[in-house]
Amino acid sequence: MNKTIKYLLPAGIVVAAGLGWFVNRTPFSPFANEASAPSADAQLVQRGEYVARLSDCVACHSTPKGAPFAGGLEMATPMGSIYATNITPDKQTGIGNYSLADFDRAVRSGVAADGHRLYPAMPYPSYAKLSDDDVRALYAFFMAGVKPAQQQNQQSHIPWPLNMRWPLALWNTAFVDDGAYQAKPSEDALWNRGAYIVQGAGHCGSCHTPRSLTMNEKSLDESSATFLSGSLLDGWYAPSLRQDPNTGLGRWSEQEIVDYLKTGRNAHSVVVGTMAEVFNNSTQYMSDPDLKAIAHYLVSLPGDPKRDGPPWKPAAKLAEQPLSTPGAANYMAKCSSCHGSDGSGQAPWIPPLAGASSSMVKEGATSINATLNGSERVVANGIPDSYRMPPYRNQLSDQEVADVLTFVRTSWGNQGGAVKADEVKELRERTNPASSNPIILQMR
Repeated sequence: MNKTIKYLLPAGIVVAAGLGWFVNRTPFSPFANEASAPSADAQLVQRGEYVARLSDCVACHSTPKGAPFAGGLEMATPMGSIYATNITPDKQTGIGNYSLADFDRAVRSGVAADGHRLYPAMPYPSYAKLSDDDVRALYAFFMAGVKPAQQQNQQSHIPWPLNMRWPLALWNTAFVDDGAYQAKPSEDALWNRGAYIVQGAGHCGSCHTPRSLTMNEKSLDESSATFLSGSLLDGWYAPSLRQDPNTGLGRWSEQEIVDYLKTGRNAHSVVVGTMAEVFNNSTQYMSDPDLKAIAHYLVSLPGDPKRDGPPWKPAAKLAEQPLSTPGAANYMAKCSSCHGSDGSGQAPWIPPLAGASSSMVKEGATSINATLNGSERVVANGIPDSYRMPPYRNQLSDQEVADVLTFVRTSWGNQGGAVKADEVKELRERTNPASSNPIILQMR
């Protein structure tokens, strides 16, 4: 026994020391030996501002009434609440003392300047694919293009032991790819640019790719069929961005994808929920070539007929169905004037419900959330739209909402299936009505 302890104790000490070194090591940065003084070159700052738009940094690090990028936004996660941090160049409460290497490690490796690891609510698994040039430009923008704001960061509300950050070093090793995006020689420049934005700066997979029990995205690129195949997140279902004709983009042309990202609407859909925020603060500011690149890349991702089901075909119109069907009368009274008695909508202003991905996918979260809480104002080119989905949480009971949505999701060839009153009740209790005020977060 004593001999066993004699040999195991030193081995344990070595293992513990090695683990301690591993979880506390400073990640590599190609900028480690560069001078820390940020560049104020106007062109570099302007490019960095565009990269910040691509990355939608403002959506998480700003609040409607706060200074740009001063943090404070609460993000609910399965582990607890996380608060976005101050990333203005304030030297006391922000990142004003960060060198370029410090900034790079935070953005692409998820490690702050003081060495603590960031929770992956910060999408560094995607930002890891940013190029060195884009990181340099982003740093220049935050240091020279953003006004310092003194605002203390709030502590996250995550219980022990989930609040321990050192295991994230092991999590990163298992689930985060090293290195910037590498272009595929077999694909053209447009495809590669689209892949770079979707996988990297745009971090589309953060919402649209399903996650494992360990909270990692199941795939970070097109090498897996799970990439961008749709995921339930924060009370909404982020649909498939693959060529799934029912639950994804299989019936959308490249131009319709561009229109959706540029104007917030097309013949198939209008941005809603989290995607409305992404549009208001990010995609509408993207250049036309970048939008075309994104669309070109997305249409290359094959769908999965087994997951998606038989392609949607229009079926019986409402006039051919009895109004005694649960939910039909309420649909006619409250929904048909906008969405039509046949669910066809009034595109591009009012989306169709017949064949819509939210009516076809098995998860009813988006249908329920939009019905209970309405939609945010879509603000394109500074002009708020006039067609907003109103909230019905105060007009319809849980059962009435369930009946209406069951009717919608089983009519006109829709395959989404029934919605239960308990599902409505659960979302009613943990969500709030969408604001009727236009919300645009300023970057300067």
